[in-house]
Amino acid sequence: MTYPEKPAEGPLLHWREGAVAHIRFNRPQALNAIDVPMAHAFLQACEQIASDRLVRVVWMSAEGRAFMAGGDIAAMAGPEPVAVAAQLIAGMHGGLRLLAQSDAPVVASVHGAVAGGGLGLVLGGADIIVAAEGTRFGVAYPLIGASCDCSTSWSLPRLIGLHRALELALLGDNIDASEALHLGLCNRVVPAAELEGESRRIVERLANGPTLALGRLRRLIRASQHSSFEDQLEAEADGFRACAATQDFAEGVNAFLNKRRPEFQGR
Repeated sequence: MTYPEKPAEGPLLHWREGAVAHIRFNRPQALNAIDVPMAHAFLQACEQIASDRLVRVVWMSAEGRAFMAGGDIAAMAGPEPVAVAAQLIAGMHGGLRLLAQSDAPVVASVHGAVAGGGLGLVLGGADIIVAAEGTRFGVAYPLIGASCDCSTSWSLPRLIGLHRALELALLGDNIDASEALHLGLCNRVVPAAELEGESRRIVERLANGPTLALGRLRRLIRASQHSSFEDQLEAEADGFRACAATQDFAEGVNAFLNKRRPEFQGR
């Protein structure tokens, strides 16, 4: 599959840089709030990633002062808020389903505000979240009289426990990056000037990894939250057998025995 050069405009910028598929939200004037065009563009980007065998890692980021302030309230203030909300949710949820099924790990670089749908997006869609110092995380939905979307109700209690999740959700308070790190809502917190560099180091490491095995790992770990012990053992056995048939497994074993660094190809 051939990608064009990095696009210069649009509510979401999507391009591939070697094995790295970029998803960059690009409504900085609205703090990257999700409107219908952005939701559609997100789904289209995820569909393209899902069909591209050369993608070995996905990197989500955003332009402007904030990663994402949630859904676009102005877009839902018209005469048909239910129809608009349905379109927003269909695009975002469809994209999240595709990312969850992918072999490619997902890294998110976040800064500024990560609120509402933006919080659910990174918690449910990303495997590794790198946050800039000063980032604020919040559920935000009670502020507009809404429940949640973008996986928030699934992801949040699994990460921080039932009662802490209920507190954050019901009160709608924001927390800073250091508390988010302590709770497990992000993996690393770095100075803002180092956000891109630290994220790129992680992305490049994953891009050079055994993609099929990483895909099995991420899906196994996510599935473990609702699988029985016996079912999970069976799934692990199936996954390991499938990995043992790959070229990357043969390369990894050979490299280990010969005390050299493996050179994985994602096959």
